[in-house]
Amino acid sequence: MKTKPEIEINASTEDKIKEAARRVFTRKGYAATRTRDIAEESGFNLALINYYFRSKEKLFDIIMLEHLQLFLHSVMGIVNDHGTTLQEKIELLISHYIDMLVKNPDIPLFVLNEINADPEKLIKKVGVRAMEHKDLAIARQWKELAATKKISSINPIHFLMNTVSLTIFPFVGSPIIRHKTGLSMEQFNALMEERKKLIPLWIKAMIETK
Repeated sequence: MKTKPEIEINASTEDKIKEAARRVFTRKGYAATRTRDIAEESGFNLALINYYFRSKEKLFDIIMLEHLQLFLHSVMGIVNDHGTTLQEKIELLISHYIDMLVKNPDIPLFVLNEINADPEKLIKKVGVRAMEHKDLAIARQWKELAATKKISSINPIHFLMNTVSLTIFPFVGSPIIRHKTGLSMEQFNALMEERKKLIPLWIKAMIETK
């Protein structure tokens, strides 16, 4: 019969283990990571990690779902708000993501690694059907504006891809960008603050009709 680990886990210990696991998963990917690697990174023993999280897979699932909630589910209120315009939604989305990524700069690389490794598994975990409803306010506003020819007739997927890439790529490329430019993390984050105002202007210029 297994005995309870000597160290009683608490919220702080749990967060430290998850943070260590996130760092290891980001560096090595899920497949190459061992529970022992997480134990070494966190400073806690294998028995404690296995007792609380059961397995590497369950720990990974917890971290991934938390990240996906930050990336996707946390913005549903923004994209489905009937009281804001399309332009206001763009500004709010970009501001939300930049604030989130400044606090969690490793999330994009973590998610991208797993998308490349096993996209089908990731799609199942995301619950993408919640994001596919054509009745979302932002989708209806796009269609209404397109019908009045107030915005370009370009495929809205271009709008989506440009918004995501302009917002997220700087964080993915942050180590190289900072190394090549000599920017400190504080200076880099200041640039990201500037992008809260700049990206909506670029997107607006892209979608407006000439």
